[in-house]
This record gives sequence, structure tokens and C-alpha cells, in this order.
Amino acid sequence: MAEGKLEQKDIKSGDWVMIYVIFVALSLTMLGLVMLFSAGVVKGAQALLTKQVIWLALSLAMGTYAAFMNLDWLRRRSGWLFAFCMVCLVLTLIPGVGVKVNGAQRWIGLGPLRVQPSEFAKIGLVVVLAAYFSSHHREIKSFFKGFLIPSLIIGSCCGLILLQPDFGTSFLCGAVAATVMFQAGTSLRWLLPVVGMAIVAFSILVYFDPVRIRRVTSFLDVEGNANDSAYQLWQGMLAFGVGGVDGVGLGMGRQQVHFLPEAHTDFIFPVIGEELGLIVTAAIVMSFLVLFCSVFIRLRKVPRLYEYLLATGAILFVTLQAVINMGVVTGSLPTKGMSLPFISYGGSNLMVTFVLLGLVINVLKSMNHPHSLKPRKI
Repeated sequence: MAEGKLEQKDIKSGDWVMIYVIFVALSLTMLGLVMLFSAGVVKGAQALLTKQVIWLALSLAMGTYAAFMNLDWLRRRSGWLFAFCMVCLVLTLIPGVGVKVNGAQRWIGLGPLRVQPSEFAKIGLVVVLAAYFSSHHREIKSFFKGFLIPSLIIGSCCGLILLQPDFGTSFLCGAVAATVMFQAGTSLRWLLPVVGMAIVAFSILVYFDPVRIRRVTSFLDVEGNANDSAYQLWQGMLAFGVGGVDGVGLGMGRQQVHFLPEAHTDFIFPVIGEELGLIVTAAIVMSFLVLFCSVFIRLRKVPRLYEYLLATGAILFVTLQAVINMGVVTGSLPTKGMSLPFISYGGSNLMVTFVLLGLVINVLKSMNHPHSLKPRKI
């Protein structure tokens, strides 16, 4: 009797987590549309809003499908999914196929829309790693199957993304994948040295890249480079200061109109700070924090390794990207072109974020029906 009540209470807590995930996703997405609408005085803002609404409709459809799809079916096809993502990353690098914007060749044109394969590679990477580790759980402590093969999978994905070049997404994929390996049980005696070497190699690449090293030096002296390489970051920080606690009012901000480049994408968070103030920006930070903590705590009770790793990787991709974006625009991290999930303009990232959260909801939903899950295979 007591066990039944505890189980029922546990199911109710899982329902609340799912409701919160859905609430955060829809609320932040609506906020992003409102901020695009407030930018209506900016040239081309109405066209951006229309495109974002189209992407939102597609994202809702894909996210709903991910929330109700058969995860075992996805597991059996994880290899094909990852291979498709790798092919798309290769196509991005081919002249005439890949679309270059601001010196980076990260997109493939599909009529009026542009797709960013590196975003969809996040899904392929987390699915293939979850499927692989769950199928080779007995060999997880071995060097070859427990470390070398998954490292090659991760390296191939991050390497192709680096060639675009996209240092931020490559770092994000590597960080999430390394965390998934740790959660799966990969031996730290192999994982830690390779992570250290990867960080050193990444730092060397940044050092010998004039654009990236300039961003780092500008980050170290923002005020001194306010009229040069740190102009965007400086204007973003000014936006937070102008907004104060209450903000200047929706649509009344001056930064996105006159001073702040790419205000609707990577630097939309300072625009929110200027127009809506500290109260709203703090609420956004807390939303992502509670999202991660509530989901991660709930996932500790997942009975199967595959679902656990799948949902863990998915929620890490969403929340870690948010942390990096907010760290960049507040001057806590070097400038990097990475959008704020749900809020920033960008169709590929919006769709991938909804799919990742759909997978999280799928796992949480299955936990509320324990009879539908098989015991974890060890």
C-alpha cells in the first residue's frame, strides 16, 4: 500500500517536470517572437518574424513527433541518423552547396530557407552515443569499445564542424559528448587526459586563428576595444545598464536600432535587458537553471541506460548553450556566435531545441508508465 502511494507520488512529480519543460519552451519562444516584433522598426524585421513563425510551426511538429516516437525504433536507426548528419556536414563544405555568411560556410540553402547541419548533428551525436553505450555496457571499461570507438565518433563530428569553421558548436558538442561518456561509465584514466589534450589543441587553434584570438584579447579588455573588436560586446553591456531593473519599455530600446549588430540573433539577451529590465533577464536565467536541475534530478530514476544518456545529452545541449550565450553577452566569456535557445532568431536551432526537448519529454513520459520499460540490461 505504501509502495503504491510512493509510486503514485513519483508519477505526479514526473508530470510536473514535463509540464514545466513544456511551459518554459513555449514561454521563452513566445518571448523571442515578441522581441522580434518589437524590432519592427528595424529594416527587414517583419520578414524575419514571418520566417521565424514558419520555423516555429515546423519545430512544434517535429518536437511533438519526438515526444511520442518509439525510442527503441530510434535506437535501432541511430547509426543511419548519425551517418546522414555527417554527410550533411560534408556537403556544407562543398563550394556551391554550402552557403557562406560572414566568412563561415555553415548552411545549406533550401529555397527561401537555410538549414544549418551542425545544429542537427547535435541530435545525431547524442542519439548514437546513447545507443552505442547502452549496447556495449559490458565493455564500457575497456579501452577499445569503451573509449576509442566513441572518441572517434565524437572526433569526426567535432572535426567537420571545426572546418566550417564553427568553434563554438564544436566545443559545445565535445563538452556534451564528454559528459555523456562520463555518465556512461568511461574510465577517467583515459577520458581526463584526452579531454585535457583536446582543450590544449583547441586553444592552439584559437591562438593561430586571427579572428578568434582577437575576440579573446578584446574580451580581456572590453573598454579598451569598445570602438573596435569589442564594439558589439560593449554595446550589449551598455544595453543592460540602460535597462536597469524595470527596462525602458518594449520597443523603446535604442541599441538594436542604432548600435547593436545582430541584435535579433546572438545578442538578443541584452536587448531584453534594455527593454524589459533585470527582472525579466533574471527570470530567464532561473528558467534555464530550474529546467536543468528538475530534469536531471528526475532522470536519476530512469531504469534504462539508453533513455538516461539520451535525455541527459539532450538537456545538456539546450542548457549549456544557454549558459554560453548568456556568458558571452554579459562579458563573462569570449565572444562567440551562439544563439540563445528558444529566444534568438534562427530556424535550425529552434527546431533542434524542440526536438531535443521532445526526446526529454518522451523519456519522462515513459517513466510514468514503468510497465512499458524493460529492465536495464547489464
